[in-house]
Amino acid sequence: MAWTTSRNWPFLRLKGTASFKVGIHVRPLVGTMVSDASGWYARLDRSCEDRVAQLDSWLDSWEESVRHNIPIAATMPNDWPTLPAGLLSNPGAVLDHMLARYDAESDGRSPRGAYATPARFADAMLSDELGERGSLESASMPTNISLAALPPGFRAFAAQMNEANSKDDDEEDDHAVLRNEISISGFPLPFADPAVGAGLFPERVLKMHAERIDGTSKQKKKEDTLRLLQNLQLLDVSEVAVRCTRRRLLLVLAKSDLVELDGPGNEGMIGRKEAEEILMTSVQHGDALRGVWPWKEIPRLLICNPPWLRIKDRFRGHPDGSELRKELSRELRSITEENGDLRFSTLLGNVNLYRLFLERSLQLVRDGGRVRMIVPDSLLREKSSIPLRKLIVERNSWDSSWSFPENQRVFPGVSQGVLVIGITVGGDTQRLTSYGPLESGDVSADSGLSPKAPKLVLERDSWAVWTDNNWAVPRMPRDDYERRKILKAIGQLADLPRLSEEHNWLNPGGDPIRVRVGEIDQTTWSEEIRDWVPRSRGTPFIRGTHFKLDGNKVTINHPGYNSKIERDSIERSQALWKGPIDSRGVSRIACQAIVNAQQDRRLRWVVVPPNCVLGNSVNFLELPQAVLDTLADQHGSIDAGLLWLAEHLNSDALDLWSRAWAANNNVNNYEIENLPFPPPLNVATIRV
Repeated sequence: MAWTTSRNWPFLRLKGTASFKVGIHVRPLVGTMVSDASGWYARLDRSCEDRVAQLDSWLDSWEESVRHNIPIAATMPNDWPTLPAGLLSNPGAVLDHMLARYDAESDGRSPRGAYATPARFADAMLSDELGERGSLESASMPTNISLAALPPGFRAFAAQMNEANSKDDDEEDDHAVLRNEISISGFPLPFADPAVGAGLFPERVLKMHAERIDGTSKQKKKEDTLRLLQNLQLLDVSEVAVRCTRRRLLLVLAKSDLVELDGPGNEGMIGRKEAEEILMTSVQHGDALRGVWPWKEIPRLLICNPPWLRIKDRFRGHPDGSELRKELSRELRSITEENGDLRFSTLLGNVNLYRLFLERSLQLVRDGGRVRMIVPDSLLREKSSIPLRKLIVERNSWDSSWSFPENQRVFPGVSQGVLVIGITVGGDTQRLTSYGPLESGDVSADSGLSPKAPKLVLERDSWAVWTDNNWAVPRMPRDDYERRKILKAIGQLADLPRLSEEHNWLNPGGDPIRVRVGEIDQTTWSEEIRDWVPRSRGTPFIRGTHFKLDGNKVTINHPGYNSKIERDSIERSQALWKGPIDSRGVSRIACQAIVNAQQDRRLRWVVVPPNCVLGNSVNFLELPQAVLDTLADQHGSIDAGLLWLAEHLNSDALDLWSRAWAANNNVNNYEIENLPFPPPLNVATIRV
């Protein structure tokens, strides 16, 4: 088996079998894609069906355009369609997209849905990383004193201080360069990417390197470029991707006048043969998750965009898919290091490969080194990522996160939110700066993020109380007033007992309150679910769409209980149950489980009648008999007690809490069980 990746979005492939890619394809940032680009790729398919041949031809054309300093459109094969103007300026973006389409086809998907990671996003990550950690030049600036700002009598003294500081900094920087810890252009070395794809991140590194050393002597340019190339550690499981990356980096260097394509090199340029030999070592074919890291030097900086794919989604459609998934899971869970320790300690639930790449990266980078990675936004809150968050916070220093919600246009092709994390390996986390929710306009290729981007600083002590040491990061709105409301609600509710805990005010007995999913799986039982028409006979089937918010009151709007619902209303669709499963015969308190992200209220609790059945888009509370007896004693009847409890659960404070800690649009069972549950008197005192 082998992982296959592109620096768009990677996936897993079993050699010798059909392969299927599930998950994520990324469109460029707004403004980087012209409207007719997708049409050009479709026309290209008619001219050249072989996608590997497309990649090779594009790289050949790119090389000719660099060699003769002419637009790439003039060097393309004659039978290719005319290249749109929007694709002329960045041949690397076209290469990324072509590799994404090749991956899609080899995986049995439509190539029309494949998109590559935008270069501007990669530039923003690198600029932010180098800006925070500093190039050699920027690191020495704060120690100097402006002579013009001082009285004449102090200038001689200040000049001596500046000279001494500059000398000390230069000596320290020179030693770091000689030890190959950093390039003159400011890049920590070695630089690694364990899923390099077509080479987007190293390409942007080389372009920034060329800009930063511009103005230095020819000899220093060449020496520093060699230093950087020799300290690249780029790995991928796709041989096609590795070949594309090697050639792409060669062309980027040639375009920057750092490599001589048709000669042995000179005082300021590396010869092609020498550069290719270095790239053969610096860009290798291998498996970062299951194999041995093929370089001896330990990376100081790792930037990566790993696969977003759950193991349970692998091998779908394969006749032996179930066995293959089990075999893969067993292999990943049993990989050990030389000392006998398991390589992956955070495997939990439906394991997603990005988690394994993140944990592996933290192992590969030296203490004090840096990891920057693009991962799903769900890492911040989902239950199955708790072991990974604990590893990041308690054994490393997690200092930054950029959170882009799924409804933003940063990656329009992605159905999940996007997260960029910054981690210093080793130590522990004392403070995390969480930026979000971010929009496309917050991204700056020159500086990382706009200074006006919304942020929340999480201090370890209060953060631990908020999350009971599971280190989730709350989802925040952009509006300052709404942010303050959520923070106030979190502060008031965080140290209260949880709904599912035993011996709380509602549940003094030993049996916990459980959260269950509605008894009818709508996919499995689709033939037994009908539309509700006048004079229908059968059991009312209640789905999430039947939950109606009227002001602050939640009601069930179902044609079985409301005859005034219009005939063409969506509430009449799939509202009648004709199957063998009977209603529970008792009233229940239920919550809409699948919530539109744009809805103002996330939690919608209501008491459902005893003669209905619930779909799996609805959750309900399974209350112990002792709780039901208590509610009946206090409110006169079980139904009256359930109505009171529903009103209690629909409080604004609990809804704000739920919105802040939601992992996705689904109201998950574990999320409900962990709701803080204030006693009735406390509800009245919480004002948001």
